[in-house]
Amino acid sequence: MISTGTARHGRTSGSIAVLGTGSCLPSHVVGNDEVGAAAGVTDEWIRRKTGITARRRAKPDEATSDLAIAAGRAAMEAAGITAADLSLIVVATSTPDQPQPPTASIVADGLGAGHGAAAFDVNAVCSGFVFALNTVQHVLAGSDSPYALVIGADVYSRILDPADRRTAILFGDGAGAVVLGPARPGRGLLASRLAGFGAERDLIEVPAGGSRRPTTPETLAAGLQYFHMNGRGVRDFVTEVVTPAIGAFVDDAGFTPADIDHFVPHQANGRMLDDLSATLGIGAGHTHFTYEDFGNTGSASVPVTLDHAARSGRLADGDLVLLAAFGGGMAMGLSLLRWQHPLPTHTAPTGYTHTTPFC
Repeated sequence: MISTGTARHGRTSGSIAVLGTGSCLPSHVVGNDEVGAAAGVTDEWIRRKTGITARRRAKPDEATSDLAIAAGRAAMEAAGITAADLSLIVVATSTPDQPQPPTASIVADGLGAGHGAAAFDVNAVCSGFVFALNTVQHVLAGSDSPYALVIGADVYSRILDPADRRTAILFGDGAGAVVLGPARPGRGLLASRLAGFGAERDLIEVPAGGSRRPTTPETLAAGLQYFHMNGRGVRDFVTEVVTPAIGAFVDDAGFTPADIDHFVPHQANGRMLDDLSATLGIGAGHTHFTYEDFGNTGSASVPVTLDHAARSGRLADGDLVLLAAFGGGMAMGLSLLRWQHPLPTHTAPTGYTHTTPFC
């Protein structure tokens, strides 16, 4: 049984909206045969267990910040702003370029916003983007500075044990981003909820490499520098905690599952998401998936999937959009928003249609 945690939630005036989205998926495609060979499983086994057919991997000279910069540029172009307009840049990641400085500082400099815009990282593992989105929304609501860039980016291929079939087959690399700014009346972020479940923190972890257990020859020999996950425990967490919490969140906001036009969940595992949507009563036609082609991209999975939906033209002005993320910590982040389109002061850039966002 999973113990409960403490939730932080609230309603907003809807004064802050998503003005543009962007994403970046590395061009290198890694199929199931390749990852399966190292992990001792087959393509058929991976498809049956996860629904994943491929994932993207960063090149050896590409880091988290490189993907984040590309996604951020795409989001700013969609929003019709430049780096000079940004007052805040937040990167959600659990695979930073290096322990210090924040990856967001590297991204800010790469975007040309290295002087003036505040920049910091958020680490709530796969929930990080929604945690950052909800936090930045409240910062902007009380600020005179109108625009912020929120990015979810991870390069999990650097922390995976290729022989661990529980993790190596699931994860891909990528980045997704949104520009936040002023909303029209009746549009924007309506409600949010963040929750933590620290008693379950060992379900997902990288055991060594920090101040408690620094990297040593012994930890390397034991593989403690790799990402570890208790898959059965995570599934129980989603079933027992996340699913009812999402239902309660929607109800508390004054809606029903039938009101949700678009459900954008964390792309943890295709089979798990099928069960989640069915239990919530949100039809498959309203749930957005990218896991089949991209796998689980960590904190990038929600913004990548949101960008995919936006650029496909499926998000209409006034649509009700539910974002739901969960991951290590354990942690859960939820957001509900009224989609705003077109932009309040800018028109969408020419060619703003869906293309596979390779970078």
